[in-house]
Amino acid sequence: MAELVLTSPGEHSLRPLVEAALHNEWRLLQAGIHRTEQRIQAFEAQYGMSSAAFIQRYENDAFQETLDFAEWIGEYRLLERLREKAEIVQNIHIEN
Repeated sequence: MAELVLTSPGEHSLRPLVEAALHNEWRLLQAGIHRTEQRIQAFEAQYGMSSAAFIQRYENDAFQETLDFAEWIGEYRLLERLREKAEIVQNIHIEN
């Protein structure tokens, strides 16, 4: 478990500011996830296969490199990172 301590020279509580920043970050990550999922769904529809099947075949060099395939793999990896970050932000607990 990671811990972070924030201090401020002022008398105002930092909690509302930190909570708002975390909420905004989570909202932005969710929007990014939604957009990325839509892009991936478009590739899946265009090529008639799931991303899991595409990734497996791509990693086994079953496809010739194209711009579409490079974008698809990039979107897939981006989605993984966005989901990881969203989970981290969502599980942050502010004490006190």
